[in-house]
Amino acid sequence: VQLQASGGGLVQIGGSLRLSCAASGPIDSDYILAWFRQAPGKEREFVSAIRLGGSRILYADSVKGRFTITRDIAQRTVYLQMFSLKPQDTAVYYCAARPRWLVGGIPSPSNYDHWGQGTQVTVSS
Repeated sequence: VQLQASGGGLVQIGGSLRLSCAASGPIDSDYILAWFRQAPGKEREFVSAIRLGGSRILYADSVKGRFTITRDIAQRTVYLQMFSLKPQDTAVYYCAARPRWLVGGIPSPSNYDHWGQGTQVTVSS
């Protein structure tokens, strides 16, 4: 499984940005695609996750109401639409994948088998 993240950039406070994560290789509709982020000097933290076939979505409290995760199953791509961006959203954003939904385990980076390269998001005034 390969994951290709894109869409990062520099945005002003309150602005919007959309990240994309394109998956390739042997994945099916049960696969979970997730976004994590890591700011300098901090641990990698969970942002959001979605089941590629639909019906399961999870958000971190810190982004709930501001970020929206969607998926295009035909393109095997997951999008993270980010609104009302804050300086504390500045981080390298990574997409990750695992084969099945794991109750209680989705936010933990150690539960993911595959990772894409990061894409930098910088929120500045």
